[in-house]
Amino acid sequence: MSTTVPAPSPARTYPSLRAAWIPMAALCLAFFVEMVDNTLLSIALPTIGRDLGSGTTALQWVTGAYSLTFGGLLLTAGSLADRLGRRRVLLVGLTVFGLLSLCVVAVSTAGELIALRAGLGIAAAAMAPITNSLVFRLFEDQALRMRAMTVMIVVGMSGFILGPLLGGTALAHVRWEWLLVVNAPIALVACIGVRLGVPADRPEDLTDDSLDLPGAVLSVATIGLACFSLTSGVEHGWTSPLTLASIVGALLAGIGFVRRERTAAEPMLDLRSFADGTVRGAAIAQIGTSIAMASVMFGLILHFQYAWGWSAVRAGLANLPLIVTMILATPLSEWLAARFGHRVACLVGAGLLAGSLAGLSWSVSHGYLAIAACMVVMTIGLRTVMTICAIALVDAMPENRTSMAAALNDTAQEVGTTIGTAVVGTLIAVLVTTTLPAGTWSHALVTSFFHGERITYAVLAVVVGVVAAAGALTLTDSHSTEEHH
Repeated sequence: MSTTVPAPSPARTYPSLRAAWIPMAALCLAFFVEMVDNTLLSIALPTIGRDLGSGTTALQWVTGAYSLTFGGLLLTAGSLADRLGRRRVLLVGLTVFGLLSLCVVAVSTAGELIALRAGLGIAAAAMAPITNSLVFRLFEDQALRMRAMTVMIVVGMSGFILGPLLGGTALAHVRWEWLLVVNAPIALVACIGVRLGVPADRPEDLTDDSLDLPGAVLSVATIGLACFSLTSGVEHGWTSPLTLASIVGALLAGIGFVRRERTAAEPMLDLRSFADGTVRGAAIAQIGTSIAMASVMFGLILHFQYAWGWSAVRAGLANLPLIVTMILATPLSEWLAARFGHRVACLVGAGLLAGSLAGLSWSVSHGYLAIAACMVVMTIGLRTVMTICAIALVDAMPENRTSMAAALNDTAQEVGTTIGTAVVGTLIAVLVTTTLPAGTWSHALVTSFFHGERITYAVLAVVVGVVAAAGALTLTDSHSTEEHH
């Protein structure tokens, strides 16, 4: 009796964004909730401190624990998803994220909240690269892929930017615990949408390589210690024993990771992929975009709320030009990519990023409209570089490594975010003051702060311009129609 081996079932793809509204909505919800959690609790820290009786250092770890586990585990989560199944890992991540969020009602100490936030960061790491990877695989048409990635980036940025605004508004009516409890129903809805609209993983789209556990441990140590060293440098000083020890630890772990991945029979991250200029350049350019976004976000939060004395809600609304422009810039960014190709379009984007930061060094002392104009220019550059590089990076990796490619993209952005925040924090501390006083600032301090901002944004204009342009130069002339598998 003969047996017939069934042909591989075709992956379900959609002819338009409208046809894919169920999986798109679910994946966007998952991405939104993990991004908003990065900044949602920042506005509630004073309330949490009073409620739990915790000090400043503990409160910093309430937000830092999430960022550290999230950034450190992105590559490991992407590697797991490419082996165990992307939809399966995403559903597990959503379930854990929702259940852990409910546990906040039992929190009674700062230590318990820090542990909970670290757990949420781990669950979010299992969601972030996979949401982007799955969105990429919902469509075969490259123009649709670019538009879908645009939607995801707009949603992610919206969550990151609106976190303090949503948190501040909610705190006027409910206890701070509800800021996390609300994650549970959102995660549930996202789970249902993923089950209904995202096709199950096909074995032929996954890799059967065994998980590189030593590589995973070393990658977590490298990224985690590197991010911590930047945070510690701002908080404790760059020559403090803790900062120096974390820098040395990150370097040793990084060297160990490279040696392991070069010699492993089945490496977690095949370093040979960086020989591809598209992979290398897209990752470098993404670091540049995130340095720009994080530095401006962090700097303008200080500017609006401290130097100008605006409320959290007003400061949140002041960032709306970023979101609006991200949406409205879509035709321009798509035209640039289609007309000139990835390399030139990204170089234009890098120029806009550098130009907007140079503009901010002038506009910070010339009123909100001048700042908003620079925010618009910066967002056009962000929109162009971030989307094109995300598409190029995932497209340049093999089909069975798309989650790893998305994880690499997200890791580059997380590294850039940490660097941007650290650069602004360090320069403000050096140029202005090491302790930003609460309440109304004196005229002398505001004047000093504006002077520090001008120098900071001028320095960042050069750094971001060089990093983003260096990455863009190694991209191909693809017009979003070529595929590299």
